[in-house]
Amino acid sequence: MTFDLSHIWASMSFANKAITIFIAMMGLLCAAVTFERIVALSKSARVSRAFAEKVQPVLSDWNSVKIIELARAHQASSLARLFEALVLKYEDVAGRTGGGMHPIDMVRNESGRKLEVLAADLKRGMPILATIGSITPFVGLLGTVIGIIAAFQAIGAAGAGGIGTVSAGIAEALIETAFGLAVAIPAVIAFNYLTSRIATVEAALSRSAGQLIDEMEYRHVPTQDRISDVQARAAA
Repeated sequence: MTFDLSHIWASMSFANKAITIFIAMMGLLCAAVTFERIVALSKSARVSRAFAEKVQPVLSDWNSVKIIELARAHQASSLARLFEALVLKYEDVAGRTGGGMHPIDMVRNESGRKLEVLAADLKRGMPILATIGSITPFVGLLGTVIGIIAAFQAIGAAGAGGIGTVSAGIAEALIETAFGLAVAIPAVIAFNYLTSRIATVEAALSRSAGQLIDEMEYRHVPTQDRISDVQARAAA
């Protein structure tokens, strides 16, 4: 039997054609999501490096206005958006008096919230890849089962047949499973690769947030407040 895709397509039932189109659409969606995430993560990493180089000397002098300006000029960077949120929060709460929470603790809480938002943004589209990698093999198997059922129904209608009679129909049906696997395997590979890359970015953001909060606490909290805090901890 000649492997002719046009003949296989023409001999498929309506249900098999619908399943094939669905798997093809999943393949295109997988490629689009993977491409978008790789481009977005690469751009964010590139802009973050540029932002880090420019903001480092500004942090040493603690020019909050300049830090915010730099962050807003690098909005494609997750690091810049994190710094902007934390510095704005610090400037908002640093001059407050009273209340039961230290300004640095409020910034630390804001850091946790902002990291969650950035993590959700980094993982945009990942559930789609996970879904495609999970379901397309089963969708292809469904097409195969439907094709095999159709082949045996054809034997029953003819009243006779053998392996030669059904081999063509079964081979055509198995194409569905192969097609599903051909889409699912790249989807799983892309999902695992992007998950690892996103986890690395999240860890780097968490470290950067901690370093920025340390800068706020140890360089810009009034000395007397630091002494009182140390004394309170020692007394406890």
